[in-house]
Amino acid sequence: MTTYFFSDTAALTGRTLRHVTRSMDTIITTAITPVAMMLMFVYVFGGAIDTGSVRYVNYMLPGILLMTIASGISYTAYRLFTDVKSGIFERFQSMPIARSGVLWAHVVTSLVANLIALVLVVGVAVLMGFRSGAEVSAWLAVTGILLLFTLALTWLAVIPGLSASSVEGAGAFAYPLIFLPFVSSAFVPTKTMPGPVRWFAEHQPVTSIVNTIRSLFAQQPVGNDIWTALAWCVGILVVAYVFAMAAYRRKIA
Repeated sequence: MTTYFFSDTAALTGRTLRHVTRSMDTIITTAITPVAMMLMFVYVFGGAIDTGSVRYVNYMLPGILLMTIASGISYTAYRLFTDVKSGIFERFQSMPIARSGVLWAHVVTSLVANLIALVLVVGVAVLMGFRSGAEVSAWLAVTGILLLFTLALTWLAVIPGLSASSVEGAGAFAYPLIFLPFVSSAFVPTKTMPGPVRWFAEHQPVTSIVNTIRSLFAQQPVGNDIWTALAWCVGILVVAYVFAMAAYRRKIA
């Protein structure tokens, strides 16, 4: 059964990846909004924001990377919604394949597509002056955190992808996630925020993830932020997976 699951998932992933490669504009579109935000903040607002000795492009890049992921997973919900409405799920159910492989194919495709988008954003950041003396191990840690965050949000995207009644509804859930970095330490230090906003910013998941990635890039101790970030990512992943599988069972029942 395990062998069938992996082989079926690989075959179905190849199908969804072909859809992505035939419309690379989705990946480019995923990167456009974060890149536009990065250009605006660095060249328009960056000079007015005090980040000490840290270059502003270095300071805000972690938040931009999380925005890129939030933007990308909306397409996961869209692709899943399209499959549901096209009747492809019913056809797959009549075939001798692992049923969960259908969902995992979309999840793996999301990881690959978002990784490409993240590489594009980092490339633009380098052209804008981003520099990091981080070692390979730190870059691997950053990549691991970003992939874990992507995995968590992707399973979150599966829920509206399966249950939404319209294309707009399938993708709309990502909008709050895209703007969540604005109320965090992603673009300005939280100490400049008024009391209630500061409390929310310091206790929501984006801040701990941003702080961890920023410290890794700067070769500084990550402290407890990394454990908080991992706890948020794993917690969101577990809860989203449970609800996504429940929605899937209702859909195929």
